[in-house]
Amino acid sequence: MARAPRAAAPARACGRLLVRLVLLLLLTAAVLLAPVPRLTPTATSVPTAPVPAPAPAVPAVGRAWPVGVRPPILRGWEPPATTYGRGHRGVDLAAPAGTPVRAVAAGRISFAGRVAGKGAVSVELPGTGDPPLRTTYEPVRAVVKKGDEVEAGEVVGTVEATGSHCTETCVHWGLRRADTYLDPLSLLPPWLLRRGPSRLLPVLGVPLPS
Repeated sequence: MARAPRAAAPARACGRLLVRLVLLLLLTAAVLLAPVPRLTPTATSVPTAPVPAPAPAVPAVGRAWPVGVRPPILRGWEPPATTYGRGHRGVDLAAPAGTPVRAVAAGRISFAGRVAGKGAVSVELPGTGDPPLRTTYEPVRAVVKKGDEVEAGEVVGTVEATGSHCTETCVHWGLRRADTYLDPLSLLPPWLLRRGPSRLLPVLGVPLPS
């Protein structure tokens, strides 16, 4: 009877070992069965290419030669000493018959018809003072009528074969304010002129394009 406690000791040790094994299995199963956290990709900032600034608008020319591009000047402006004195009240530009004649600047047609047997077109320039400036082209067969609005460079007629006071076919281009004649070349910016005449003066009230 005294040997019974000795036999119980190995049984208790076995039981403790079994419990430990069960706990270890449970812990292992818990680890294996636990959900694996998903890796959510984080948004990374991708450097974007700089947006180019919009190109500046091309400025409008605002002025144009009446015929061609820098046509030959057969005779320049020669202001008379008096109102009715001798001189040349405009500029003669070489141009073959049939050449399109264009408005030098935007304006309104104030006359389109015939004067002393030759065609003429006059354009009143708004915003040039009171009275406003007025350009005239002759001899010209008009393709516009009084009251029409025209832009710079718009065709107002064609050079006529007859009616010119030049030795060769030309168009006479004039500029005046009321009864005062002015140099029509003063309407053009320097970059449109081949060379500025010695008496070239700016006409007040006619802003030149930049």
